[in-house]
Amino acid sequence: MLVAAAVCPCPPLLVPEVASGAAPELDGLRSACDTALGAVLAAEPEVVWVVGPDAEHSSFDEGSTGSFQPYGVDVSVTLGDGAAPEALPASLTVGAWLLQRAGWHGRARGLAVPDYLEPALCAANGERLAQSADRVGLLVVGEGSARRSLKAPGYLDERAEGFDAVVSRGLATADAQGELSTLDDELAYELMASGRAPWQVLAGAAAGSLDAELLYEDAPYGVGYFVAAWT
Repeated sequence: MLVAAAVCPCPPLLVPEVASGAAPELDGLRSACDTALGAVLAAEPEVVWVVGPDAEHSSFDEGSTGSFQPYGVDVSVTLGDGAAPEALPASLTVGAWLLQRAGWHGRARGLAVPDYLEPALCAANGERLAQSADRVGLLVVGEGSARRSLKAPGYLDERAEGFDAVVSRGLATADAQGELSTLDDELAYELMASGRAPWQVLAGAAAGSLDAELLYEDAPYGVGYFVAAWT
């Protein structure tokens, strides 16, 4: 059963060593992520699943490792204990870093979901994760539209702000009205919203059973970032 979840974005710039001189710009975002993960850990889960976007649909065992070496920083992280051979994708590497930063020392596993995964399959993935233990925690990483401004990675799209507003309502209400569950996957793809599939996994896992608090909402660098705690 899902007992708590944290929703965070996953830009590598969250890691101060990667951000370097720009690190203070995201201090508020890091603080919000810490608060959301604190709520998950306070719920005393037996296992925490880190769910994030990737090109492939795959799961990762405890001990899987990730590195920020591609960003020029000699920082590595491990997903829980163990010595699994898998290398984490970028989103789950940031998630593992957030979990490690929060002080989690229990069981942890990972699930990567691609942007082509249909909403119904995302929900089914979430149901499976919720049934993986008596007390399950989730750290769900992903972002809103990357087309919120002229300088955004995908340039400006006038539909982006409205799409992210729906996401914000869904995260603030634990998907009470199905805002996350019914997000259009094709529109999300066009708007470069990497969080669509992970959020729909969360909605499937929670099934409307949790309360929610939206802790952060902004679009630095033209990308929609959200932080929420579901408990």
